[in-house]
Amino acid sequence: MAMIRYQQIGISLLLIFIISCTTKSKTDSKFEKASYMKMNRLADEQSPYLLQHADNPVDWYPWGKEAFNKAKELDLPIFLSIGYSTCHWCHVMEHESFEDDSVAMLLNKNFVSIKVDREELPEIDHLYMSVCQAMTGRGGWPLNIVMTPEKEPFFAGTYFPKDRRGGRSGMLQILPMITEAWTNKRDDIISSVNQVKNYLDKMNSKPAGDNISEELISSAYEQFRNGFDEEYGGFFRAPKFPSPHNLIFLMRYRYSYDNEFALDMVTKTLNQMRLGGIYDQIGFGFHRYSTDKRWLVPHFEKMLYDQAMIAMAYTEAFHITGNKIFANTSKEIFNYVLRDLTDQNGGFYSAEDADSEGEEGKFYTWTEKEIEEVLGSKLSKDFINVFSINTEGNFKEETSGEKNGQNIPHLNNFDLYDNASIESARIKLFEKRESRVHPLKDDKILTDWNGLMIAALARASIVLNEPAYLEAAIKSSEFVLNNITKDGKLLKRYRNNKAAINAHLDDYAFMSWGLLEIYQATFESKYLSSCLDLMNIMIDDFWDDKNGGFFLGSDQSEKLLVRTKTAYDGAIPSGNSVAVMNMVKLSRITGDIKWADLAEKTIRAFSEDIYRAPTGYTLMLSAYLFDTNKSKEIVIVGKGKDNETIDFIDKIRSEYAPHKVLLFKDTSRNNSQLDKLASWTSTQYSIDEKPTAYICKNFACNQPTNDLKTALNLLNE
Repeated sequence: MAMIRYQQIGISLLLIFIISCTTKSKTDSKFEKASYMKMNRLADEQSPYLLQHADNPVDWYPWGKEAFNKAKELDLPIFLSIGYSTCHWCHVMEHESFEDDSVAMLLNKNFVSIKVDREELPEIDHLYMSVCQAMTGRGGWPLNIVMTPEKEPFFAGTYFPKDRRGGRSGMLQILPMITEAWTNKRDDIISSVNQVKNYLDKMNSKPAGDNISEELISSAYEQFRNGFDEEYGGFFRAPKFPSPHNLIFLMRYRYSYDNEFALDMVTKTLNQMRLGGIYDQIGFGFHRYSTDKRWLVPHFEKMLYDQAMIAMAYTEAFHITGNKIFANTSKEIFNYVLRDLTDQNGGFYSAEDADSEGEEGKFYTWTEKEIEEVLGSKLSKDFINVFSINTEGNFKEETSGEKNGQNIPHLNNFDLYDNASIESARIKLFEKRESRVHPLKDDKILTDWNGLMIAALARASIVLNEPAYLEAAIKSSEFVLNNITKDGKLLKRYRNNKAAINAHLDDYAFMSWGLLEIYQATFESKYLSSCLDLMNIMIDDFWDDKNGGFFLGSDQSEKLLVRTKTAYDGAIPSGNSVAVMNMVKLSRITGDIKWADLAEKTIRAFSEDIYRAPTGYTLMLSAYLFDTNKSKEIVIVGKGKDNETIDFIDKIRSEYAPHKVLLFKDTSRNNSQLDKLASWTSTQYSIDEKPTAYICKNFACNQPTNDLKTALNLLNE
């Protein structure tokens, strides 16, 4: 969503507060610390983020009727705070403010306070984040909203210190100002609320526009080219985010238009990311993002969704280039996920924190002396040279900005990296690091993020020839479908043997993606059938009949101010973008034109936004390319266990042709389910009992052939 400053729509009361309020609320003795219980209402929740705040003196409520009824009863505004368990600045604000008695007194006396885990309730997070961006021109977490008991926001911001710092007001100033406005300027608040509601209605009920065009694809490419950092890779200014869906778009652009610089931007970026401190050189996996242009100093949290999407980008880059660095990086990411983020029953955990022992990055950084003590003089000398370790350190204290001798291991190049002694040193340091106090692991299992990891593993199992990845993907999919559902529909979250929370658009879109990738890896029709079941539920419960596209929440979800709808690809692709890609593929796999029709209507629903900022919608643009450029449907018919058939399939798969769907009819088994799901394949047969390929475009098939060279030529036309 485009960021619109509050001056444009006039919906912030911040200026009113600063101009008209100078007094603080009086302290009431009944809110003294002695009256607080040790644990608040959040102690009964499952979210690790909410549980982090369960011992705050703030009288937190989880999102729900109890809180809103209390606010109505007492005629108090709601203080809504949204974050997630691995958010560094959420921790900072908690320690500064929400653990502080003076801030808690103000909140407990004058507000009803609600905590929300954005990862569990993304529709609520998206709604109020859009308000914050509109009011202030920026967003982020922690997200703090003040609203009426009817959920109508009138004040928004992100991180606030406890007390005034420089020119920035703190909680001790802001809260009394809001209380004063609530008491004496209610008419101004209602006026602002009405403007917010009008803005939200307008943003979420846009009529469908025109379909997008190839010129828009080129416009997105040119914007990336103009923003490319030729020295360090990545795009635009620091901070730099991996944004792997952007890299995937550029790889598809290169495939579609034979543009080598598009691929050069990808390979440069992936190489520099792998060299940098954003990559955990000791234990593998990527940190959230880089605070600098060199990819050196990250925010240290590790998110499951980042591992999934980044692994997809490296896997695809290997498929194009054959560069083993890309293959090895994918494998190392999966090594980390399967080792540290995988539940014994197959689900994948959400994240690991940036902080340990109260310090960001402490778990991941090293002094030169520590390395020498672990490795000894000779081996440490090699490691220090390869991983750019120095005495003064390269990681600065967050508060002072001074170097403190701590180092983030990173590489200057790959020349000396790939050797046995360096790997031995890495393993020794990893084993030593395991004895440190670990960052918090957010062990909730989210349906949508599991869908992304399932898709990444299933795709990589083919490209990297690693059957264990496919086994992990299947195990996770079975866990989700058997445990995070109710009455045939998905739920959002699983933790401590309890599944809960209504699913959102992303849960259906991402799990469908995962199942589709498993089908492409196994050719087992049951996965295609399960994918179609989820996609049909998604249409029934989330589709916007009036303007097209999918809402974030279902028609059975709690009613908010508006039903929000977005296609913006942020840290991960949007549910609408993934839905379009799924539907484009399903239209070609099944031959059912309804999927193509829904895909086009979804693109048109967001075309105005895409034209305004095409680089914010790259997965939807990739789906458009899939549908319109070099798209192929391939059916191979043969005996499933025959070596000649297996080799034929492997050769087809080895070609980088990202705009293809691949189906297989096993003549040694019953294909009735496939014939039902993809009826256009029912008349296709094997020639001379040999593996036979049908290479089709828009379901117009060339003559079937069992000559592999002919099949590859047709594929690459």
